[in-house]
Amino acid sequence: MNNDAKKTVLRMIPYGIYVLTAADGDKIAAATVNWVTQSAFAPPLVVVGVKTDSGAYQIVKSAKTFALNMLGKDQKGLAFTFFKPASVADGKISGQAYRTGTTGAPILVDAPGAVECRVTGIVEQGDHHIVVGEVVEAHLPKPLTGRPDAAILEMKDLGDNVFYGG
Repeated sequence: MNNDAKKTVLRMIPYGIYVLTAADGDKIAAATVNWVTQSAFAPPLVVVGVKTDSGAYQIVKSAKTFALNMLGKDQKGLAFTFFKPASVADGKISGQAYRTGTTGAPILVDAPGAVECRVTGIVEQGDHHIVVGEVVEAHLPKPLTGRPDAAILEMKDLGDNVFYGG
């Protein structure tokens, strides 16, 4: 296989940027993720790829719940904030205000939208495992104007040298 062609072609897949959050007792995790899609309408299911050696994965696996916090076009800094392990101090996750959702997962106050999910399955293959979650709650703090998918931060918005895949 031509590795350069493989890398280039896989980088053609568009990615939104999200912050996955989870809590298990007093343990809280947050991580920027981008392998996300809705996989079913009834029940509403989303799938997300989570790096297996991350603290977020361990908490999602044990708590069996998580939230996907959507990031807006103007929230590039938040994407970079959660590229590294999250810290909790002064009631904030890595300096970001949050509230506890109905599942116990943290919801970032400044996120333009979020869904809370109950884990229904995990596909354990590769260095990222696929977590399947049933959407059990949705948060939309204020109405959006225009297409909902146009409001979300995408990988391409982070700069010409930021890629995932390949």
